[in-house]
Amino acid sequence: MDKKSLRQKAKAERQKLTQEEIEDKSLAIANQLLRMDIWDKLYYHLFLTIEEQKEINTEYILQILAGKDKEIVISKCEFATLGMTHFLLTDNTKIKKNSYNVPEPVDGLEVPDDKIDVVFVPLLAYDKQGNRVGYGKGFYDNFLSKCKPETIKIGLSFFPPEEKIEDVSESDVKLDFCVTDSQIFEF
Repeated sequence: MDKKSLRQKAKAERQKLTQEEIEDKSLAIANQLLRMDIWDKLYYHLFLTIEEQKEINTEYILQILAGKDKEIVISKCEFATLGMTHFLLTDNTKIKKNSYNVPEPVDGLEVPDDKIDVVFVPLLAYDKQGNRVGYGKGFYDNFLSKCKPETIKIGLSFFPPEEKIEDVSESDVKLDFCVTDSQIFEF
């Protein structure tokens, strides 16, 4: 299936989920992450949930990271460049939704791309080869291409992988893992 079709399919599937299913699956995904050998790192990049898009509730992962005393990094989208600026999440960080309802830090202590050890990647769909489909603007592909080669890229999904995304491009950055509520896929 191509990216456009997969986006439509994934958005339709997400819309069928109840709030209770989203919470249950989000908690199960966080618990799956605890089974992974990723907790010896320092800087963890996490996306903040776009509730209107019925995304995974990353609050559970946030609690795990805080409990393990990790440096939590969140981003602000730069629509003019399709880039992202990353900030350390602290007690003083002010969060505000942008025009696409994406919760973002207003400002703060900036963190360079090459400092980040683990990235939890939002997605709409992914395939058995580790390719992902996001919302189509390329923010995460731009960001992930600037990370150090050993940065661990972990997709989070409510659904199992597709067989194959047909229109993968050179600039698409593959995932290392994708975690669902019932399984950890390694690519």
